[in-house]
Amino acid sequence: MKLTRKLVLARAKASDLESVKKLNCWGCNLTDISIFEQIPNIEVLTLSVNQISSLEALSRSLHLSELYLRRNSIPLSQIYFLKALTRLRVLWLSENPCSQIDQTKYRLTVIRNLPTLHKLDNQGEELVSPPGTIQSTNGFSEADSENDPLHYSMEETNNIRAQLGLKPLTRDKFPLLSSPRDSRDSQRRKAHTLEAVLLLLKDLDMEELKIVQLVTESKIKSREEKEHRKTPEICF
Repeated sequence: MKLTRKLVLARAKASDLESVKKLNCWGCNLTDISIFEQIPNIEVLTLSVNQISSLEALSRSLHLSELYLRRNSIPLSQIYFLKALTRLRVLWLSENPCSQIDQTKYRLTVIRNLPTLHKLDNQGEELVSPPGTIQSTNGFSEADSENDPLHYSMEETNNIRAQLGLKPLTRDKFPLLSSPRDSRDSQRRKAHTLEAVLLLLKDLDMEELKIVQLVTESKIKSREEKEHRKTPEICF
């Protein structure tokens, strides 16, 4: 079934397609959603429980912040069409062919294409794992790693590499990284994190560098907004 202009306007209670910002078409037996090429301002969209297999029509829905696509027929290759949706924060793709493959491959594909995404499949978890959540893969036990002077730099680097789908680096790849004498010294920890990131950049291709750029710009903007809110207004 094709999603039509008439059905969109009726469900959104709108007079024209450009004014549609929220739409719920749950369980409408849809297969064709090409109408979204004419709905540029959609922000929250529910298309769960349909028969959708292509997401190409959503590739220009740049205002999308929440997208619910549970129980459709979407393969992993279709994630690519969401790549330009930098405002997308919540994505639900469970019970689709793309989410029923190897979970690591599925999540990494999503991260690569949507680095600013916050939540995936409504599981209430941050998509990007915080430092320390990825187990050591360098042949040392977790206890050994925590006491190892190179642990901090290796951990930071390999966390980032894992999120980008790269293999973790081994200990012999860290000859230039100095060791923090005191784990409580936040300045040294930051210095090690920076060294780890710079080391990581050497192995990234152009596409992956662009992902890093997008995430960095997003972080900078967020920090600037936070600092701006902290700055008290001066009255004359």
